[in-house]
Amino acid sequence: MTVAPDQVGIARLPADFDRWNELLALILDAFAYMNGIIDPPSSAHQLTPENLAAKADSETVFLATAGEELLGCVFAAEKLNHFYVGKLAVAPAAQGAGIGKHLLGAVEQFARESGKPILELQTRIELTGNQMAFGKLGFVETSRTAHEGFDRPTSITMRKMLG
Repeated sequence: MTVAPDQVGIARLPADFDRWNELLALILDAFAYMNGIIDPPSSAHQLTPENLAAKADSETVFLATAGEELLGCVFAAEKLNHFYVGKLAVAPAAQGAGIGKHLLGAVEQFARESGKPILELQTRIELTGNQMAFGKLGFVETSRTAHEGFDRPTSITMRKMLG
C-alpha cells in the first residue's frame, strides 16, 4: 500500500470508537519486527482489546486513518510536567510515509495546548534505528533503565523539549 500524505488524517480517538480488535492487530503487526530482537518481549503482547480500551480511558489517543482504514496510533499519558508517549504504531504497509512523524506532531501540539513543555518516551536498547529516528525528531537520551529481573539496561528514556 502506498499512502499519500494528503490522504492521511490524524485525529483524537472518537468517543464512540469500537474497533479495538483492529487497533490491537495494528499495534501487534507494527511491533512484530521486534520479536526475537528485544529482551524482554514487548509489553504489546500483553494487550487485549479490553485493556487497550481501558488504557484509552486514561490516556489521550490519536489515530492516523485513510478513509475508514486504520494506519497508526499513539497514546499520550499525562504526567506532572510532561506527556509520556507510548504505543506509537504504524501499519507496516504504511511505514515510510511520515505517519509516525505526524502522530508525534499531534501529541506535540496537544502537549503545548495542555501546558506541558516535554514529551518523553522509551525505546529498547536493541532498537538503534528507533533511537536514531527519534533523535532526528528532536528527542535526546536522558537515562537508561532495566526491566524487572534484568541486571543490564534494557530501555532508553528519551525526551523532547517543546519550544
